[in-house]
Amino acid sequence: MADSDSGPSAAAAASTGPPPSSSSSSSSVCCACGGPAASDAPTAAPWSEASPPPAYRPIRAPAINAPTNTAAIVLSPVPQPLPVPVASPPFSFVAPSKRISSPDDLRRFHSSPSGVHFLGFVAALSHSVRGRKLSDPLPAPLSPTLAALLSLLRSLSDAADAVPPLPHPGRYGNPAFRLWHERLAADADALVLPLLPSDELRPAAVELVPYLLDSFGNPTRIDYGTGHETNFAAFLYCLARLGLVREEDYPALVARVFVAYLDLMRKLQTTYCLEPAGSHGVWGLDDYHFLPFIFGSAQLIDHKYMKPKSIQNPDILDNFSNEYLYLACVAFVKKVKKGVFAEHSPMLDDISGVPTWSKVNSGLLKMYKAEVLEKVPIMQHFLFGSLIKWE
Repeated sequence: MADSDSGPSAAAAASTGPPPSSSSSSSSVCCACGGPAASDAPTAAPWSEASPPPAYRPIRAPAINAPTNTAAIVLSPVPQPLPVPVASPPFSFVAPSKRISSPDDLRRFHSSPSGVHFLGFVAALSHSVRGRKLSDPLPAPLSPTLAALLSLLRSLSDAADAVPPLPHPGRYGNPAFRLWHERLAADADALVLPLLPSDELRPAAVELVPYLLDSFGNPTRIDYGTGHETNFAAFLYCLARLGLVREEDYPALVARVFVAYLDLMRKLQTTYCLEPAGSHGVWGLDDYHFLPFIFGSAQLIDHKYMKPKSIQNPDILDNFSNEYLYLACVAFVKKVKKGVFAEHSPMLDDISGVPTWSKVNSGLLKMYKAEVLEKVPIMQHFLFGSLIKWE
């Protein structure tokens, strides 16, 4: 922190102080030895109508929480879509547990088939909605599994209506969220079993329930972040591993199920004032989410009219946020954060200068791997069982 205070920002801020008054001594004194200085600094001319002061632009805070490995992210390969390997019987479902506690554990995960295929699943979801609006007809009918997922999310939304926030003096962390999460935990088995259509698959509930419970935030800390969002993606990945979600379901998985999940999380965040978990502050895309930016940028690839800089146009956000996840995310950020967009969301502002949505999408996929899946504080809570194996 001390180093950042002595950097260019601090120097520039210091230079904006008032000029010395006309009543100051005519001779300068050396601040090191106390003797007379060799020459006096010229007195700054006062501002006049003919020469007004320059337009004030606040100095951006030092990038304390900005990504530190930007060069490595740029040079890394773009994650590619991969088919999910479907598990085959006989099954040996186990309650998943945490296994990551160090950078070496992370490297082991990312070099394993589980790590490679999980990231490939996220990339495949992104690829499935390239150039598609949320209202576009689905390429395949809604499957029973996806219908059950939507029903699950609706029931959790209804539960939030039944558990109003409690009087609470703090800005974050309404304790009513703990009551909502207790209901989730009590009903979790009943919520998951409709997703498992056969006697052979019903024991998988022991593995799926922990991912589901970790998908909506932490009841102790009353917070939510990209790690919880990643657990929901892992929950969906496990369903794909069981053969209950197929590749033809991916567009609906994003445009229907993930959108319903995002709507629920916005509701929980605003109702219970969930604290951002592990936020990068202004140097993150968003206080809570990452995946909708990936999926939303894929939707806009090769759009005839809208470019990344279009997020600066309020009319575009107002008219098209209901069709494109990226625009909806930016609109939500502008709604909950006050002030100049370039100051409270410099990362999003910088991305708006990228020339194409394809570059935005590939960059976000690489950034998700580096800033979420390769961070020990986030991934130390990730779970491993028989469907996502620790190998």
